[in-house]
Amino acid sequence: MKCNRKVTLPNGRTEVIASDLRRNLNLNYLRYTNKTRSVGIHDLPALACDTQVLPDFIALYGQPSTYHKTLLTAVGFWEYDNVFDGIHGLYNAIYYDDKKLLNVYRERFKGVRIFFTPDYSQFGDVDDLEEHYRLKKARVVGLWLAVELHAVVIPFITMPTPASIDFALDGLEDCHVAAFSTKGYVGNCSEREILKRMIQLTVDKLNLHSIVVYDVCKDNSAVEDIFSYAYERGIKVVVPNNTLKERNVLKASGWDAVRTGVANER
Repeated sequence: MKCNRKVTLPNGRTEVIASDLRRNLNLNYLRYTNKTRSVGIHDLPALACDTQVLPDFIALYGQPSTYHKTLLTAVGFWEYDNVFDGIHGLYNAIYYDDKKLLNVYRERFKGVRIFFTPDYSQFGDVDDLEEHYRLKKARVVGLWLAVELHAVVIPFITMPTPASIDFALDGLEDCHVAAFSTKGYVGNCSEREILKRMIQLTVDKLNLHSIVVYDVCKDNSAVEDIFSYAYERGIKVVVPNNTLKERNVLKASGWDAVRTGVANER
């Protein structure tokens, strides 16, 4: 998006120079969304994901020391939004084309091969415009990770309510792998049923062969229940380890009691 404009030089002469409208109008993200198609009534940028290689560990954005725990560690964003989406967050760096800050993120993520699109929180009682904008932000960041880092990007499925399913899945028609999080849904019966409904609607709408689950429970019994609809339809459900899940497994196995006993002996 360039155009020419006349400027007056200090010596009084005029000269025609190129003007970068994309930068001048804060439309830098078009560099990435123009590489894909727009889908739905709000023109959400489309993503594609058909990876056969799935992560075996999930590192949270705020835990960079775990980004390379395994060769197939994936980075996810299941934390409070202000941890990864502050003033100096990745989306703002893309939006304003802050080259210095973008280089900081390139260095931070160096060597990471798999990402999930960010979990910009969605709420049923927040204005619709904000919900849609947060979903667009996740898509833009996903495109940046794919284009600039040449990474596999697995879309994280999130929506304020099951009624938002069509908008939430617009542009994911070429995704055969998707991610869900059970965190915050397991202990509440009504929330668990909402998540199960979201999974059912997603499975019915997208042609998935695999689902990756961010789960922190001590065992996978809740996952087996929540994703039963996907299991029944032959979809592979993968639950990679993560730091919090590993801790909860250890606690459930009595590791804390063993550790306390060792400390007392000393």
